[in-house]
Amino acid sequence: MIIVGGGIGGLSAALACGQAGARPQVLERAATFSEVGAGIQMGPNVTRTLHAWGLAEDLKAIGFAPRKLEAKDTQTGQVIGSLPLGQRSLDTYGAPYVTVHRADLHRVLLQKLMRSGHAQLHLDSEVEAVQQAADGIQISGSSLPASLTEFSQFSAMVGADGLWSATRQFVVPPTTPRVTGLIAYRALLPMQSLPEKLRLQDVNVWLGPRLHAVLYPVQCGECLNLVVVVQGLPPENLNDWDHAGHKEELVRAMGPIHADLRDMLAAVPAWRLWPLCDRPPVQGPHEMAKGRIALLGDAAHPMRPFLAQGAGMAIEDAAALAKSWARADLSVEDRLQMYSQARWARNAQVQQRSIRNGQIFHLQGPLRWGRNVAMKLMGESLMDVPWLYAGP
Repeated sequence: MIIVGGGIGGLSAALACGQAGARPQVLERAATFSEVGAGIQMGPNVTRTLHAWGLAEDLKAIGFAPRKLEAKDTQTGQVIGSLPLGQRSLDTYGAPYVTVHRADLHRVLLQKLMRSGHAQLHLDSEVEAVQQAADGIQISGSSLPASLTEFSQFSAMVGADGLWSATRQFVVPPTTPRVTGLIAYRALLPMQSLPEKLRLQDVNVWLGPRLHAVLYPVQCGECLNLVVVVQGLPPENLNDWDHAGHKEELVRAMGPIHADLRDMLAAVPAWRLWPLCDRPPVQGPHEMAKGRIALLGDAAHPMRPFLAQGAGMAIEDAAALAKSWARADLSVEDRLQMYSQARWARNAQVQQRSIRNGQIFHLQGPLRWGRNVAMKLMGESLMDVPWLYAGP
């Protein structure tokens, strides 16, 4: 099995499939295995899977278990809804709700995979062409190790190479990702650099007209992760998603906000800017597998971050792929079809719900007032997502 992409999705697939008996070859086009970006919220549907892979103690060493998720109005500062996490997540869903930094999770997966010995990892390796035959797959590329191109034929290929996937074209006709018109500003602050009253122990979601902000602890509570999403024009180079952000532009985009949120954002010395792109929700299993090639994570179903499940769905994909791969009584093609059948509808539902959540977060005028009233009356029931957290 060839896995293209050494991010969280690709390493998760290699780890899970390795535990299921595969011996994956992971190809990463970068010169090092690394992960940049913001924090990740992982609901119990995700941590349950990571625990099953033997990563419970590793997660404790890098993560933070927030007490609750609290929604606030950006202009009044009022709490408009609250969802207990902590013990409630364990009691209700059998697994914790954890926040981590992407780089920390990536490092844990990489270390676990290397200790397992199940996979071979190749850097500076980029697939340029794929030939799919009845009895296997052959790949070629200008920078591939000779051991992978000379007399090599692989049983399957998994594209886990992200939003701008090069392997996606071998499953579905090539199209460019969809520009959402949303810009995410992100930052990471040492908690000790903040005044005592601003040191969070919870997930805070601030909702405002055409914007929202999400703040939560990561790295065992030592740092605060901040993400602010506003309407805006993306940079010209969308492929390079990580750009320097200017505080003045963010302040203008946000307009008047409550002093607590303003003080929190003012403490950030530098912002990174992230243009949000996605694709329409998956339409069927044919968009996730074709013959001996399957897609996983953002290569198959990039989504907006308004349900905090982008990495989570990639991890769920990996678990489903491993379960299907273990079916040695089936052909490779049938195993990948089993995988795509198991995953496409859930991914589509999460994609669609993420779009809807973004619309709700950014409501204006009377609709915003109605949302706030509804959340005050039914906050916990509206903010909980049993269909998501209890699955897959």
